[in-house]
Amino acid sequence: MGYARACSVALVGVEGVVVEVQADLEPGVAAFTLVGLPDKSLIESRDRVRAAVVNSGAEWPQKKLTVGLSPASVPKSGSGFDLAVACAVLGAAERLDPAAIADVVMIGELGLDGRVRPVRGVLPAVLAAAEAGYQQVVVPEQTAGEAALVPGVSVLGVRSLRQLIAILCDEPVPDEPVDDRGRPDTTLAGLMVPGTGLGAGLAPASSCGEGHTPDLVDVAGQPRPRKALEVAAAGGHHLLFSGPPGAGKTMLAERLSAVLPPLTRQESLEVTAVHSVAGILPPGEPLVSRAPYCAPHHSATMQSLVGGGNGMPRPGAVSLAHRGVLFLDEAPEFSGKALDALRQPLESGHVVVARAAGVVRLPARFLMVLAANPCPCGRHSLTGAGCECPPSVVRRYQARLSGPLLDRVDLRVEVEPVDRADLLEQSGRGESTAVVAARVREARARAAERLAGTPWTTNSEVPGHELRTRLPAAPGALAAAERDLERGILTARGLDRVLRVAWTVADLRGAPRPEDRDIAVALELRTGIQRGAPMEMGAL
Repeated sequence: MGYARACSVALVGVEGVVVEVQADLEPGVAAFTLVGLPDKSLIESRDRVRAAVVNSGAEWPQKKLTVGLSPASVPKSGSGFDLAVACAVLGAAERLDPAAIADVVMIGELGLDGRVRPVRGVLPAVLAAAEAGYQQVVVPEQTAGEAALVPGVSVLGVRSLRQLIAILCDEPVPDEPVDDRGRPDTTLAGLMVPGTGLGAGLAPASSCGEGHTPDLVDVAGQPRPRKALEVAAAGGHHLLFSGPPGAGKTMLAERLSAVLPPLTRQESLEVTAVHSVAGILPPGEPLVSRAPYCAPHHSATMQSLVGGGNGMPRPGAVSLAHRGVLFLDEAPEFSGKALDALRQPLESGHVVVARAAGVVRLPARFLMVLAANPCPCGRHSLTGAGCECPPSVVRRYQARLSGPLLDRVDLRVEVEPVDRADLLEQSGRGESTAVVAARVREARARAAERLAGTPWTTNSEVPGHELRTRLPAAPGALAAAERDLERGILTARGLDRVLRVAWTVADLRGAPRPEDRDIAVALELRTGIQRGAPMEMGAL
């Protein structure tokens, strides 16, 4: 009778649970039983592991073999358990020292020839192993850089099961040849979900061809929307662009992620963990350092936006845009059910998805940008453009964006059509992305210094009670906002959001606290009512 154990990690959402892989050999008819709530892809590992062990030069035990995955109550899926199962079986067969593999976390899929293939979700798996106290991790060679991002963990990247056996037995490590015939590495296919390139809306697409980086200098005119974009980036405020087609709403939204500051180390780990689980982490880039950008099509379902799927829920668009930008172009064309599902993550910064297989909490702190036309034909706001939409159709179209959802949008800006002078003359070009991003970084630094010692980092996260008590505006500055509250133009939530935007405007101009001019800018950006506030570039 032989017994050995190794460790692996089961992913539940974007969090990991360390699983003990136990192998037991008993005399009897040769059989291989896998227990512990495995899914179909994990049950198939029996054939993969047997072929990989034999083709790696080891002998497969001809006894009754039982492999248990503990805890048995946690659902386990995927092929990342293959490496741990193979080592546990070899330990029970005394080919490996059971003590040498007992406290080693192993993650990787095995090919029939014994090669170790990479799998998705290595970073959150290693993070879970480190939190559980494990210090040694074995991963595929292609994902060793991703696993090495976790401090305090010794990472071993292997190319084949044959190499791992030699390392654990202190034998000469065989040299595995690399396929250098100019073809893509087929083992990397497990890291990427098909169809997650630029065309899938996971990065801002360039309309000017290859090699062109979208820049704000490409946008002609539009001083007010550009200023709203800068305020949104500086404070993390949600934004609505409304206007006729061709005015530049999509161009502005595509350039927002470049204006946002680079991610901090902790934010990078959070974003990388989500993208690794979702299968959109590009090979060779183990750490995401820039704010992500996600632009789903308006035919997206509620499950694709907030997360879902068969079995355990998987990250949706709101999680893929975590710490970045979620752009909903043609927002009224989205289903009302899908749009209203965004209310809770907009407030809490995470989404809780409940399914029969379990409840998963996914991160979803994003900056939402909505773009909408005034009517189905888009010409309702244009003088003499010939809009033929009846008033009832226009009202019904605009009502698709519900009041509770719009109440969570801090900035609502009308994008006017670009005139000939701005479009054809260079004088109509505004500031570049680099100039605006520098001001945004300075404003965020002021906010971070003011909010030091609190759980908040940006103005959009500060609760209204804190704004009214600990961070008051200048005396008399809220008079206009209080009048709007009494008239019903603002709700209580709206007043809090006006205060947050006013703090961001004050940070952009270097003021110690909001004054009446900052409140006027915030009110104009939220209500659209002209109040004579300075909106030109650099006026703040």
